[in-house]
Amino acid sequence: MPHTKALLLSLAILASLSTLLTCTQTQVPAAAPLPAAPAKLTVDTPWDWSGIIGTGQSLAVGQMGKPVASNVQPYNNLQLSTARLPWPVDPADKTLSMVPLIEPIGRLSTGYPSSWPTNIAGETPHSAMANQLTSMVKAAADRDFISVHGEVGENGQCMIYLKKDPTQKGVSGRSFEAAVTETKAITRLAKAAGKTYGVGAIIITHGECDAGNAKYESDLHQLWQDYNTDLPAITGQKQKLQMIVSQQNAVNNRSASTLAEWKVGVDFPADIVCSGPKYQYPYANDGVHLITEGYRELGEKYAQVYFERVILHHDWQPLQPTKVTARGAVITVQFHVPVAPLVWETAFDAPHQGVEEWKLGKGFEVSAANGQKVAIASVAIDGEAVAITCAADPGPKARVSYAMIGETKKMAAPHAGTLRWGLLKDSDPFIGANTKKAQPNYAVAFEMTLP
Repeated sequence: MPHTKALLLSLAILASLSTLLTCTQTQVPAAAPLPAAPAKLTVDTPWDWSGIIGTGQSLAVGQMGKPVASNVQPYNNLQLSTARLPWPVDPADKTLSMVPLIEPIGRLSTGYPSSWPTNIAGETPHSAMANQLTSMVKAAADRDFISVHGEVGENGQCMIYLKKDPTQKGVSGRSFEAAVTETKAITRLAKAAGKTYGVGAIIITHGECDAGNAKYESDLHQLWQDYNTDLPAITGQKQKLQMIVSQQNAVNNRSASTLAEWKVGVDFPADIVCSGPKYQYPYANDGVHLITEGYRELGEKYAQVYFERVILHHDWQPLQPTKVTARGAVITVQFHVPVAPLVWETAFDAPHQGVEEWKLGKGFEVSAANGQKVAIASVAIDGEAVAITCAADPGPKARVSYAMIGETKKMAAPHAGTLRWGLLKDSDPFIGANTKKAQPNYAVAFEMTLP
């Protein structure tokens, strides 16, 4: 009997321990699963070295962009060194070599006018663009991305000097041939280094000289066609070149080149894209040229567009109008919005404060068919559209424009800018890797006619 009691006591103790263990296990929550690693994007980087060639006029070569800031290459991006070679440069010359990309890219100009290989005035968008691209590819796919940049712009020169078979005047008119020379030299040097090379894009920072050129859009498209024919014939690439154009926002009211730099991307969307305006960047005192930080921000925006269009093959488009309608005194402009929602910039001065009719327009301008200004009572964001309420019905064939009519004075510090600007932007969270500045997309300057 004592043994039986002892046995029963032991069983009771074991049962209690079992219950205690069971309760303890049910009270401890299961460990949370480890967060999944962020998915890697599918990036298209077909060459070891990806070429990017810039052309244009003074803003392309960094006028007023001193002192330079991008004087160290943090990655492996490259440029062609022409040493002390004079024009014309033989692409087979053994003096040519690949060196790290820093600013000033290439050789400084020795006078005005100037042309490649001694055409650079200061910080250009190239180093910031290259370094931004490398950082984006590394973050997206954990791999290196090496871009090889060259700048063949000519300070102050119109498209007639930049195109293929250009007008020749002194040193002006070498730009296209310089791009061909660079491409031949880099193709040779890449092969010698055991690297593949192709040209991914042409960036155009231009338009002030051609502000009154009604044929500027066709000129841009012809330039794309000529580059897309001649450069792949050198590199052997099958991939066509992307052209990235930014708007000039400094010269002429209703500038033909400003409109063309937007419209060419609408009319030839697979080949050419407008990166947006430049009015949001910091300008020099002349209201025409950027300062060093402005060129770097522009380079970051060029990189974002290149990354989306060339590397990810996304159909990226700027913040641009797609349709305009009117009902009585209310005009509605529908927009393509890269990253919703639309918002108003609050850090800039309000535009058109010297124009009574448009001082409430936040950059929008309305004119009747006869050209008379129409008073704007209010503007309001409505989803992906902006409703412009006029003081009266503007009538048929009225013109709606945005950031196309110049001010009598430019935007004040600390956001000192040019004479034409607006306040509409999207909510893109993109922040530049070089400048650490936010880079939302600002609405392009445009003009449209009501039905």
